Amino acid sequence: MGKGKNLDTAFFGQPRGLSTLFFTEMWERFSYYGMRAILLFYMYYAVSRGGLGFDQTTAASIMSIYGSMVFLSGVVGGWLADRVWGSRKTVFYGGVLIMFGHIALSLPLGAAALYVSIALIVIGTGLLKPNVSSMVGDLYSKGDNRRDSGFSMFVFGVNLGAAVAPWAVPWAANGFGFHAFGNTMNFHAGFSLAAIGMFFGLLQYTIDGRKYLSQKSLYPEDPIDKDSLHKITLWTVIAVIAVVVILALMAVMGSFSVNNIISLITIIAIALPIIYFIMMLNSKKVTKTEHSRVLAYIPLFIAAAVFWGIEESGSVVLALFAQKRTILHVGSWHFAAANFQTLNPLFIMILTPCFVWLWDHWKKQPTSPTKFAAGLVFAGLSYAWMALPGIIHGTTTGRVSPLWLVGSWFLCEIGEMLISPIGLSVTTKLAPEAFKSQMLSMWFLADAAGQAVNAQIVKLYSANTEIAYFLAIGVVSVVCGLILFSLSKKISSLMEGVN
Repeated sequence: MGKGKNLDTAFFGQPRGLSTLFFTEMWERFSYYGMRAILLFYMYYAVSRGGLGFDQTTAASIMSIYGSMVFLSGVVGGWLADRVWGSRKTVFYGGVLIMFGHIALSLPLGAAALYVSIALIVIGTGLLKPNVSSMVGDLYSKGDNRRDSGFSMFVFGVNLGAAVAPWAVPWAANGFGFHAFGNTMNFHAGFSLAAIGMFFGLLQYTIDGRKYLSQKSLYPEDPIDKDSLHKITLWTVIAVIAVVVILALMAVMGSFSVNNIISLITIIAIALPIIYFIMMLNSKKVTKTEHSRVLAYIPLFIAAAVFWGIEESGSVVLALFAQKRTILHVGSWHFAAANFQTLNPLFIMILTPCFVWLWDHWKKQPTSPTKFAAGLVFAGLSYAWMALPGIIHGTTTGRVSPLWLVGSWFLCEIGEMLISPIGLSVTTKLAPEAFKSQMLSMWFLADAAGQAVNAQIVKLYSANTEIAYFLAIGVVSVVCGLILFSLSKKISSLMEGVN
């Protein structure tokens, strides 16, 4: 579709509804990334400094598996939107749970509040995130050539909230710039600010959404009948009982521990997308053309999992590097290690206009698989770059320039611009009609799988292993990118005309 007279161009050339989803997701990301910027430090700081006193390895592993569960729960959110509530209600319910999750963290109730918060935010984000993206796709007809640039603008909104949060939330936790808490941190004040951010997101969504969002979002794409609902309810109960039995057995055998639960979730995060692909490929609701497109999506999914494993380490491994290995001042200006989390979204905001222009004007641009391959190479280089300060200065001789982290994030975000908005867009194009929102959930399952693997390998990171850690992961990503380059023509043919 070209830019005809009746085309909605009210939001910088895009549909007006994109504004609603842009700002809703901006506030949701403010709350999530604000919480994430200080959560690792909250877990492993000593109790005397306002933390929970966890050991560093456990805290880092919890951070990774937390992120994995957030995206893992998107499967449930996608299914509920497709079969029961429709996207709009599902997003609202998710936002409410997220807000209460941040409120739980804002209360000084120790580890118990942490685990309650994790549960609420995991479920809430699973309901909200895949369905917001699905509604972005609903704003465009299949032939609308603004789709890729629209998703790029949507990702810009995501990162606007994420860029402000790592400054605002640590600032609140540090006493709003007055150092009111001495050598301790009032993490709960920071988490309160995250809760307020989610409240604004819900307000924006409720008021504006009634006017500008597609009416399709009010209804499920594939409404479930009573017989199917009964079966799903039965299997859900069986699954819950199975989990309870497994946890009970772990307790009886003396293996009920945080690390073993993390390992169990890791297995689930890797197995679930495999099961999901098998289910879609064998569904009678999937046509022959859609079957081929799902096959094409598999290598893109694997590539995305590798990429997100590196990108999401910014709140774990790179956060530890910032806290322990980086000079935290420039001249007389001092800043917090948590502030480095702003580099990820900041570079995306800087790069997004460049890539929007590029995709709009590059007539013979690379295919989606080729873009993915290039993204993996850049992600791998971002980790190889982080091995250099250890090689040059050693890993036990003090702190290094913050510019090493700046350079690493810059390289990684070039990779993200080649994978994240393109991946969102191509996922909506390759999705079978009967699995529309659930296919968006598959996109987020790639992130879940990557972070689940991170939860295991992050245990290997230390000052002694720093160089080998960054080099090994960097090389794996580059090699995967080169393999994807070699397969790009075959993948494109399986996509059946979609690019």
